[in-house]
Formats: sequence, structure tokens, C-alpha cells
Amino acid sequence: MPPTNRAAWLPAKQIRPMEVKTAPYTAPGKNEVVVKSGAIAINPVDAMKQAMGDMMMGWIKYPFILGDDVAGEVVEVGPGVTRFRPGDRVLGHAVSIDKRSNRACEGAFQEYVVLRDNLVSQIPDSLSYERACVLPLCLSTAACGLFMKDFLALELPTPKTAKNSTGQTLIVWGGSTSLGSNAIQLAVASGYQVITTASPKNFEYVKKLGASHAFDYSSPKTVPDIIALLTGKKSAGAIAIGDGSMEACIEIVAASSGRKFIAQASVPMPEQIPPKGMALVSFIAGFLWFNVSTFLKCKVKGIGCKFIWGDDLMANEVGSAIYEHFLPDALASEKYVAAPEPYVVGTGLEYIQEALDAVKKGVSVRKLVVLL
Repeated sequence: MPPTNRAAWLPAKQIRPMEVKTAPYTAPGKNEVVVKSGAIAINPVDAMKQAMGDMMMGWIKYPFILGDDVAGEVVEVGPGVTRFRPGDRVLGHAVSIDKRSNRACEGAFQEYVVLRDNLVSQIPDSLSYERACVLPLCLSTAACGLFMKDFLALELPTPKTAKNSTGQTLIVWGGSTSLGSNAIQLAVASGYQVITTASPKNFEYVKKLGASHAFDYSSPKTVPDIIALLTGKKSAGAIAIGDGSMEACIEIVAASSGRKFIAQASVPMPEQIPPKGMALVSFIAGFLWFNVSTFLKCKVKGIGCKFIWGDDLMANEVGSAIYEHFLPDALASEKYVAAPEPYVVGTGLEYIQEALDAVKKGVSVRKLVVLL
């Protein structure tokens, strides 16, 4: 008999709170594993989907199970899986919301999650589930922007020995974010120097992750100072995270020599969630203007840019390169840090909604986690 499963369901569009109740246990298919969740991390995309309804990911049919980040124990493996066996401690990127999946069984907000084996990594005994679960979605998103061929196409990282310097410098605008924390580490492991931005209180944090220089993202001097620092250096391009990041990165990349490309991780978000009435009209107009103006600025300055969708690792070689060939050894040797720090909201699926509400307010240098 399969085990009894429970999940935090999104029963219909824009319904709050989530409904915690039984869910089917789904056996793994080809190249899939089932993981018993030990800890789940919360991402803004989960909260935004609940709040925005069909304005985001309109292909999702309700009831549905959201959630991207999970760490736990493998309980069953499907045909074709050779890297894992029951009892393995792992972290994994759950992809239920991706159109290519669109299956509730692949959502992390449940006790037994179906994961694709190319998005799963073994973790050492020294790494707790609550720390491990902060990684997957932001790790995947950073890897997409840095390594996929139609983004920055950087050299892949190596886990065991220091990689020779490429002689190139990457800009990570927003380095103290969850995404930035992973982008810095991945780029450094690939042999790139990293210049980043953060608030001054987080300068030490981003430098511990490997950034060579940190600048105050709110200072009007930062863009010209970074441009000056890049003089005589070859740029590997930029990854833009957070409000105002695209505008700043366009100026920097345009003025530097080397790769003229920006991996875009952020778009304008409404002040009121969900936006209604004139707020909705204003948000749509502002969003469209942002896209048009960004496109025109990049076109005029000869810069390529593309928005990152972190789930894309499920469908190309970068997923295996990171989760199979890099991360297990990098975590075991402590050359890669599970960052940022977890903040445990509570134990049990009943705390998922509280965590979703909290993540909408913003969290600095922490990631919200629910234990199971």
C-alpha cells in the first residue's frame, strides 16, 4: 500500500488560505524519484500565483499544489534512475508550475513530492534539510542565466578544485538576494571575478560568498564607479536582480568591453497585490512601458537581454551539469554554501500560508522555511 499523502492545496484562483488535506501519492515515472519532504522553502512566485490568480501561469488548473524548493529523503525511484536509492538525503527543484509539467504531484507543498532526477542532488549528512531547501529554485534560476547557451553561456563550474581564472568579470546586481547568493557562488566556481551590489550592511556577506567588490545599490555613484572599475577588464555580462537593476546593468554593460548581454531576473511588480481598478490599469501600462523601453535601450546600445525562467534546467544539459556533476561534491567539500540562512516559520503544512503571507512583505538575507 502506498503511504498516505497530505498537501497544502490551492483550491481555486486567488483563494486564501491554502487548504491542508489529503493528496494522492504518485509513484515515480521514468527518470523520476519520490521524496518524503523534510523541509520546504517559500519563494515569492508561490505567493504571487496565489494572489494574482490567472494573471500568472494561466495554464494551471485547480485544485493545484504549488512549491519549488524541497529537501528530504528518497522513498522510491522510477525506471532509468541510477543515481539515487531509497534512504538518500537530497534536495530538489519541484516544477509543478511549469507548463511542461503542470502536475500537482510535482509541487513541493506536500509530504511526498515527485521530482525529476536531473533536478535532484544528494546532500551531505552535515547539511540539515532546513538549510538545504533554500537552494533549488534560486540555484536553478542563477544557473539558467549564467550557463544556458541563449543567456550568458559562461563556462560551467567545477566542484573539487579551484578553476583557473577566465580573466573575465561578471556583474551581479542584487548579490545579497537568494538568487544573487547563488549567482555569485556559481560564477566564482566557474572562474569569473564577480562585482556585485547590496546594501552596505550586507557587503561582508556577499564577499564571503566570493564577490571581489561590493557597491551600494542605492548610491548614485555606483554605476559610474563600477564602469570605472571595469576599465581594462573583459566583461562576462550581467545578471540583473531587483528593482532598477536592468536600467543600471544596461549602462554598465554598454560602457564595458566584452559580452554585451544581460540575464534579466526581475520585472516590475504592482504595489497592490492583486492590483484592482486603476491600480491594475497603471500596473499594466507601467509593465508594458518597462518592456518596450528596455527593449529599445538594449537595441540601441547593442545589448542582448532575456528573462530567466528557472525551470528551464529541466529540459537541457545544464540541469544535469549542476545537480549531478557539480553540487553534490561542492556541498560535501563545503566549497558551496547553502545560502541565504533559513528562517523557520513553523512545523507542518499548516504553516505554509503564514510563510506565503510573510514572503510577500519581503525578507532580507533569509529564506522562509517550513519543516515537516
